[in-house]
Amino acid sequence: MTPELRHHERLLRYDIWANAEALRSLRQGSPPGHLLRWMGHIVGSECLWLARLLQEPPTLPVWPELDLDDCAARLNELADAWPRYLQGLAAEDLEDGVGYRNSKGEFWTSSVTDIMSHVVIHSGYHRGQIATGIRQAGGTPAYTDFIHAVRQGLAG
Repeated sequence: MTPELRHHERLLRYDIWANAEALRSLRQGSPPGHLLRWMGHIVGSECLWLARLLQEPPTLPVWPELDLDDCAARLNELADAWPRYLQGLAAEDLEDGVGYRNSKGEFWTSSVTDIMSHVVIHSGYHRGQIATGIRQAGGTPAYTDFIHAVRQGLAG
């Protein structure tokens, strides 16, 4: 695997771990509905982006109504699907354009590398919202910083 592909593999491995940690923190109690909705959105968005990359129809809407068990099952599926997708790529594929329609119906083309970067950054943004909401509700959010994952050997 090329350095570029290893970089994306590492970031996606981190993303898979961090999403599982965020989900675990939501299981501490009864999460406010908006926090579960954000977790569902992370899942729905990652499924949507992977479907776009694979040029397949999406399996979920971008804002699905999922419970914690549904989120866990879908995150497990994504944990298998992302590495499979990467195994089929060559370094030169990273700059390929992928055409898609966004949620507003607008047509866009983005590179594979930009899409994979977006997936990790987008999920991190919403994990931050989840962490804030858990803290505001009196709970302890998951510690999902990338550097923490690296220090603990969790991001490869």
